[in-house]
Order: sequence, then structure tokens, then C-alpha cells
Amino acid sequence: MYKNGIYTILRNEPLTDAVWRMVLEGDTQWIAAPGQFVNIALEGRYLRRPISVCDFDERTLTLIYKVVGDGTEQMSRMLPGERLDLLTGLGNGFSTAVDTRRPLLVGGGVGVPPLYNLAKRLLAEGKRPSVVLGFNTAAELFYEEEFRALGCDVTVATADGSRGVRGFVTTAIAARGLDFDYFYACGPLPMLRALCEAMEQDGQLSFEERMGCGFGACMGCSCKALTGNKRICKEGPVMRKGEILW
Repeated sequence: MYKNGIYTILRNEPLTDAVWRMVLEGDTQWIAAPGQFVNIALEGRYLRRPISVCDFDERTLTLIYKVVGDGTEQMSRMLPGERLDLLTGLGNGFSTAVDTRRPLLVGGGVGVPPLYNLAKRLLAEGKRPSVVLGFNTAAELFYEEEFRALGCDVTVATADGSRGVRGFVTTAIAARGLDFDYFYACGPLPMLRALCEAMEQDGQLSFEERMGCGFGACMGCSCKALTGNKRICKEGPVMRKGEILW
């Protein structure tokens, strides 16, 4: 179930040249699982902007977004005290109700944020997640230290070798010889496909997709699955590895 509400900006700050973190105050009771997202209404924009929830507690939620167009550029100029209209509790999030003791979390670029609250939840359940973060260059890297502060074992991969393992996340997983029995991943489609092809273990994938409504009405964000077309905003963004048709 999703809910419409008004939220107040507490902080809005850059993490890198293009990636920003916004902390909002408001009703978070409709956010039930890590990996869900919110849909933000912006003045003068017809479509809302879907942004994954990085973290949340009883009264605040943290969003991390990349400035890639006019809408997100508009968000980056917003100041503390300004208010935003949000739909919250959208999408199907990650489930931790699986048989795993050594989960692996894999994030690529702006696919990293929803894994942060997931890591916190797994740790609270007594599980010990390893984390692999993939970026193009060291200049794009964010949240490495935040995951370390939680107590996660963190590996960084950069395509140009400027930080951590040179190559992609699959390269880093093989290079570190990481021991895991299940995986969670969020990132661009080529990364998710490469992970599924490289890994025997089962897992959950969070897909990135342009959306119209954000709650399943317009069918504009559908993908093919074993049981028919799935809406990324409704049946996703998180789906099981075995149900995706590549």
C-alpha cells in the first residue's frame, strides 16, 4: 500500500559532483521493506520522479539521487525547510526471509543506496553481509565508509582502476574469492544480467526503469518474466533471479 504525504527537507547535500543526499522529515509508516521507493512531485513537472529509499526511521527518510536531468537538477537546488509532495511505500522491496547466513550485496552506481537499509536489516537479524560497490571511477564513489561503519566487509571496484579492484563487480567478486550463499543486487541492467550469468547462487535483483505513474496503472515500466509481463513499479523493482527472462 502506498500513501501520499507532505515532507520537509532537513538536509540536501552533495556526496560527489553529481550525486546528492536528501533527508526528509515526515510519515514513514508506509515504507515496509528496504528497496521500496518514493515518487516525488516537482513544481512545473508533469511526471513525478521515482527515487529509491536509502534509509528510514520513524520520522525521517534518506534519499540519494543523481543529477541527470532538469528534474533532479531542480531537486539539487532545494533548501532545508522546503516541502515536497511524496508518494511513499511504493514497489516490492527486498525480502530478508530467506535461508542465508552469508549474503552478498552488490550495488552499481546509483543502485547502491537501497542496499544500505538492507544491510542494516540483515545485520539486525544476525547475518553478516559482504558488500561490493561498483563505479566507473573513484570520483563517483560514495557510501563506502557508511557500509564499513555498519560492520560490513566492503569491496570497491572501479572500471578504470582508480580505486579498489580494476574492472566490474563480477571481477571484484572473483578476485576477492568472496564466500556467500545468497545475493542481493541493484544497478544497471547489464550489471544485473552479468551477475546472474556468473553466479550459481540464488538472489534478488532490483531493477532501474523509467516510470510513468509509479504504482502500476500505466504499464509503462513492464519487463518480461516467466509468468508474463511484470511491472517494475508494482511487482518490482525487486524480483527473484529465477523469474527474469533475459
